[in-house]
Amino acid sequence: MIEPLYSPAADRYENGMLYRRCGQSGILLPAISLGFWHNFGDVNSLANAKAITHFAFDHGITHFDLANNYGPSYGSAEETLGLLMQKSFSPYRNELFISTKAGHDMWPGPYGNWGSRKHLMSSLDQSLRRMHLDYVDAFYSHRYDPETPLEETLQALVDIVRQGKALYVGLSKYPKDKAEVAYQYLKTHDVPCLVYQGRYNLFSRDVESQGILTHARNHGAGFVAFSPLAQGLLTDRYIHSIPDDSRMAHNHFLKKDTLTDEVHNRILALRQIAETREQTLAEMALAWLLKDQNVTSVIIGASSVGQLEDNLKALRHTRFSHEELEKINHITGFSPASANL
Repeated sequence: MIEPLYSPAADRYENGMLYRRCGQSGILLPAISLGFWHNFGDVNSLANAKAITHFAFDHGITHFDLANNYGPSYGSAEETLGLLMQKSFSPYRNELFISTKAGHDMWPGPYGNWGSRKHLMSSLDQSLRRMHLDYVDAFYSHRYDPETPLEETLQALVDIVRQGKALYVGLSKYPKDKAEVAYQYLKTHDVPCLVYQGRYNLFSRDVESQGILTHARNHGAGFVAFSPLAQGLLTDRYIHSIPDDSRMAHNHFLKKDTLTDEVHNRILALRQIAETREQTLAEMALAWLLKDQNVTSVIIGASSVGQLEDNLKALRHTRFSHEELEKINHITGFSPASANL
């Protein structure tokens, strides 16, 4: 049986997606982006990946976020995107903003990791082949490398843009002082940093306390949040027990000892606030991030169309009262006065 050609929804830009300017650039990103970290590897169903990405694009999600080693296995998420480009999205390449990264473990030997020019350039060449792309819209240094001169990493990013392999560059998880050097270097070399990507959720607010969020804004960069639901903690998934098919049950990326009595009580308290807002906990957690205009986009991972559809409901109600924010800060133990702005 021949599959029908994918035809995206005609109203994909008119059905509720919000777009935010990424720093001081010409780029607008959807408030919610689709991450390929899990659910898009070679251990997952291509049919499910196709269904999720079709639904995403049909609902205005134009930003797909990847990295060289996303899967599992390493590289397979990019291979999945390559298949999706061939089967569905190649006619719509100009409507997509595709980002990838390099800097974490990817292949054996001394050049398969970190931030050398050798690793970054070799990795991006491989990524482009896997994704069947001529260029990516944004290429990130996935983490700061303390052993490689920062200028080497940054000059590689500059040269990648000049070679036409990426339109923009970004930083992920960089310490604030190293990000300062990077912002200045990239601007001086006429390739300003488009975006900083960092972990940010109700339970992880280091980008606030360390001033990274406002630091990015002050340097004209957007901010994209990953792990907005704390890998599932900020959902109803662990309210009553640890499901057998959950990440925590596998004790890999999310350890069972993370769910202490204190954390569980915080989840229940946050859920009560969400209920008064007529939202699920996950919806509120996403809306809480999007209340801040310094947050350009929030990356979500979805294992099903239904999960993605539920997450998009967060866009309906992103305003919080002062009282709600104070309650949330109290529950999570965060003091805005202590933030390094």
